[in-house]
Amino acid sequence: MTPLVEVSGLSVEFGGIAAVHELTFAVSRCEIVALMGPNGAGKTTTFHLIAGARQPGSGRIMFDGRDLAGLRPDARCRLGVARTFQITQPFQELSVTENVMVGAMMHHKRLPDARAAARRYVELVGLADKADAPAKGLSTGQRKRLELARAIATRPKLLLMDEVTGGIDQKSIPGMIELVRRLREQGLTVIMIEHNMRVIGEVADRAIFMNRGVKIAEGTPADIARHPDVIDLYLGDAAHG
Repeated sequence: MTPLVEVSGLSVEFGGIAAVHELTFAVSRCEIVALMGPNGAGKTTTFHLIAGARQPGSGRIMFDGRDLAGLRPDARCRLGVARTFQITQPFQELSVTENVMVGAMMHHKRLPDARAAARRYVELVGLADKADAPAKGLSTGQRKRLELARAIATRPKLLLMDEVTGGIDQKSIPGMIELVRRLREQGLTVIMIEHNMRVIGEVADRAIFMNRGVKIAEGTPADIARHPDVIDLYLGDAAHG
């Protein structure tokens, strides 16, 4: 079966410095793949390139059999590429449901239809009790769920999740892991940027470790955790203790 995502020789430079260099990987349908690495590894830039926020200097991104070259983010979203961001930016004065309606209107042009769809996604991510509350009153974890609901309201095939557990309290992490699993069961393919090795180990099928724009290692989370370069660059003494 053809992979949903095929990244081939992807490279981009900023001021003569390679942010991503000759990056190649593929993601199968309904697979969860984690991108990991230290700050400046090129993970977020890779997301920008897939989502269309930046164009590569060289290389190719194929999505569902189509070359994404030159397509803007909105066109890629219509094809089925959605993303969340590390720093959430909801419309503060709008309600949770109204925020999600922004995504739902990609496919529902009538406001009652968009509202009904948004309610379903709000419930899916566990925010039903906050559906009519203004987004400005949400906790960090709730904002993460809101942004996730807004993204999946566009009905994507591929979801790019940027630090899904970043900034949320430890007791909320298992619920977020379960939510990601549930999304995969519903047919979503996920590429996630994540630093928490426990989260990666519990939810990801594979992990790709990057450093300075270059793919250093790829394999199961257990393989990555044992990789000597990953230990030296990322896990450090914690991996030996």
